[in-house]
Amino acid sequence: MQEAFHSVQIKRVVVRGANWVGDAVMTVAALRELRRVLPSAHITLAMRPWAKGIFTGTDIVDELLLIDDTRRRGLLPATLRQITEWRARSFDLALFFPNAFEPAFIAAAARVPLRFGYATDRRGFLLTHPLEIPTWRSEQHEIFYYLNLVFELERALTGEAKFEEREPQFQLQVSAERQAAARNLLSRHGALNDRPLVALCPGSTNSRAKRWPPERYAALADHLMGKAKVNVALIGAPEELDVTNEVLGKMRRRPVVLTGETDLAGTVAVLSVADLLVTNDTGPAHISAALERPTLVIFGPTNPLTTRPFSPTADIIRRPPDCAPCMLRDCPIDHRCMTAITPEEVFLRATEMLAHAQCATHPPGAPANEEAPSEASKTGAEEVLR
Repeated sequence: MQEAFHSVQIKRVVVRGANWVGDAVMTVAALRELRRVLPSAHITLAMRPWAKGIFTGTDIVDELLLIDDTRRRGLLPATLRQITEWRARSFDLALFFPNAFEPAFIAAAARVPLRFGYATDRRGFLLTHPLEIPTWRSEQHEIFYYLNLVFELERALTGEAKFEEREPQFQLQVSAERQAAARNLLSRHGALNDRPLVALCPGSTNSRAKRWPPERYAALADHLMGKAKVNVALIGAPEELDVTNEVLGKMRRRPVVLTGETDLAGTVAVLSVADLLVTNDTGPAHISAALERPTLVIFGPTNPLTTRPFSPTADIIRRPPDCAPCMLRDCPIDHRCMTAITPEEVFLRATEMLAHAQCATHPPGAPANEEAPSEASKTGAEEVLR
């Protein structure tokens, strides 16, 4: 039986954040709605330490509670520390974005009186308000899966939900100071101030099947630097440095290399000043889209319907075979979903997006310098979803 409650009783809220960068960005809209639903509550976001790179300085939560890395310190000691921490903070409500058992167990053991989440991973008995997974989950973007939690919370609080009628607000902001630091970093690494910046993210930490081949990224980077006359910066986490080195080894030109040179906060700042990001389906794709920067994502094994960047400034390019989307981390055959996409196709779409962005920022009344794409440029075997 679900326990009734009212918003006036909820003073301290803990939200267990998502475990992957892309998923974390996709929760931003839900966090904004939670702030609207509980405007006077103190909202704590409990996340892995890397979350600081996304949520530091944001206005959607009041505090970040960083979770111990259980892989280094052991699962049981880390879990006990979280239980102790949560109990000491006397939270009134816990909301869970991940579907895992552990966050619900921690909240129950910490005696958080109201525990709200999906009844997944056999944790329903630990929740005071267990929710069934929506039947539409595989048919709508993942952002609505997280928003639905707040929708149901608002319904439990007031008997109705109001945010269904509004567009999700998923935007992230970066301060002018952080942007200036990013530009200085780029200049120190050789970027020319008078040229546009295209960031490339050739890695993917959680799936090799998502990776467009390094030689394709190398050819694209050479095309961009030679034909389009832009700065190219390779970005990624330290564990993706091997992929970056593969790209570098196949290039004729020397790009800016930032892979492993910045933490997540630094990567966010760099993306906020980039004129375009070309990337695999990985965390930076969602960050760039939430920053409202032009973003082109190369899709292969994953489902664009549910995990594409949720932004009008983002596009995806894909040529799906019959086996896509398979959602596998490693391709058991020949990686045809990714090898079917050529550097020339991606270069064409990238330059179109750069031209469109340049036109969109052109001063009012001044002549536009973008030509409409030719019919030839619109043809091709690839499928581009806008």
